[in-house]
Amino acid sequence: MTPWDAFFHHYVQKIFSEKRCVIDIGGGLRAVRGRGNRYEPSRAWLSSLIEKVNYKIMDPVPDYRPDLIGDIEYLPFQDNTQEAIICLAVLEHVQDPWKACREIRRVLIPGGFCLLYVPFLYYYHAEKGYYKDYWRFTQDALSLLLQDFTEVDIQNVRGAIETWLHLSPFGKCTPLRAFCRWCDKAYGKIASRQVSGYYVFCVK
Repeated sequence: MTPWDAFFHHYVQKIFSEKRCVIDIGGGLRAVRGRGNRYEPSRAWLSSLIEKVNYKIMDPVPDYRPDLIGDIEYLPFQDNTQEAIICLAVLEHVQDPWKACREIRRVLIPGGFCLLYVPFLYYYHAEKGYYKDYWRFTQDALSLLLQDFTEVDIQNVRGAIETWLHLSPFGKCTPLRAFCRWCDKAYGKIASRQVSGYYVFCVK
């Protein structure tokens, strides 16, 4: 398992074992068939965790059958009311990610959890009629965006060489991915700031 996959597994399990209510903004877990704009079979292992909590998907449009319709820049929750928020690959599509992060922190209870994913070196991926693509985030930007949280744990996704492959036409070739990952480790690029993106776990 890669370091970023291990990070994701660890914190998702922590969220679903320690909190009773989870809001998935944008449905980024992609673990429930028929809810959210995509389903990812490799995330099926999450279904047993989701069944144990009050899990709701929030999206800005009704098209993909979310539980809640809402805008991340104006979250439809009162202050200090939400136990956990998951927000994967959403902030790049938000006009004001600073406001979105303030909103997430506002609605979380003290000690509440937030799991984020944001891209850095990644291709343009707007979806017409659904969302635009505004931003990319460095680790420095994340430190600034999330400075008001009491704990912030950041994990890069892919090293520099594997990131280059991921952006190329050969990015889905498993043997090449494994080779590039080995090169990242061998040449010390696994900890490079030239990465595909970041997972972040925050505590209010």
